[in-house]
Amino acid sequence: MQEISFRNDILPLKDKLFRLALRITLDRAEAEDVVQDTMIRVWNKRDEWSQFESVEAYCLTVAKNLAIDRSQKREAQNVELTPEMEEEPDANSPYDRMVHDERMSIINRLVNELPEKQRLIMQLRDMEGESYKKIATLLNLTEEQVKVNLFRARQKVKQRYLEIDEYGL
Repeated sequence: MQEISFRNDILPLKDKLFRLALRITLDRAEAEDVVQDTMIRVWNKRDEWSQFESVEAYCLTVAKNLAIDRSQKREAQNVELTPEMEEEPDANSPYDRMVHDERMSIINRLVNELPEKQRLIMQLRDMEGESYKKIATLLNLTEEQVKVNLFRARQKVKQRYLEIDEYGL
């Protein structure tokens, strides 16, 4: 087995850990603190790295647990995604940009209203591009449970978005 390096194997995960923590805590400062605490905890376990099946999965699990703990203590309020966190489409006019921003705001609100498990699965699959198998390992679920939860989350967001778009609800 290849030797694990903090600089080459763990430090590059910081952006992914931040996005995961941000999705859970909904607060940039809290998410930054979660990443820092995760890095410290992982470093303190450096003697055990060789025993981990996946250091990345371990890091994501630590970050997820810390973020959940912090958000439960704080009872986080919803925060909109900032422009640097979303993919910027080509906006043809200020009106197009306004419509896009409003749609993103609605979608982010709908995702944030999902149950925690569905929100995490959607974040890991749709935004981080993780495999079903990896998500199942991280969240201690079967791949089938991951697929079902992801399907339900997507359907709920789609259904609510269409209701809002068509009826203004």
